[in-house]
Amino acid sequence: MLDPTKNPWPPTPHKQDLCTLAFVGVIGQSLAACRQPLLRGLSEDRLQALLATYFPGTVWEPAAGVPAPETGDDEFHDLLELLLESRARPDEAGAWLCHAIATAAMGEKHLWQDMGLPNRQALSDLLRENFPGLAAKNSGDMKWKKFFYRQLCERAGVPICKAPHCAECCDRALCFGPEDGSP
Repeated sequence: MLDPTKNPWPPTPHKQDLCTLAFVGVIGQSLAACRQPLLRGLSEDRLQALLATYFPGTVWEPAAGVPAPETGDDEFHDLLELLLESRARPDEAGAWLCHAIATAAMGEKHLWQDMGLPNRQALSDLLRENFPGLAAKNSGDMKWKKFFYRQLCERAGVPICKAPHCAECCDRALCFGPEDGSP
């Protein structure tokens, strides 16, 4: 049983890659915050399959009485849809990654931090490998959360930018500036 008070997290994964690190990070952040579900929108059966695939021998038993998170009007489902449509791997593992990224994107820090990744470059590499078409659209190296929200707004036909081109915008530094340890 996966219990952060009894079992160490992360377990020793059977392979080390960026997807595995992303799962460790997002699930670990959910455990640390006592947040359930660990990956939003993912059924318990699908979470168990993810754990069996990436962390053999690890089983999750949700705590009783933990309330479901208040989702309000966040963009989780819209972002999940964008990621699912853009994934390079149309298999279940690709869907799990979409859920992990969309879950982390609802956090308050930079996306790479909310995913527990070591740095922004690791996130960029993960996205280029698993969402090449979508990642290629971020040709100006915009911060990933801002980029995702810009994509969602463009899909919805909602103008969000103050200028027609990023180079002319007074908020350019907010969208394209460096991502150190603070959001």
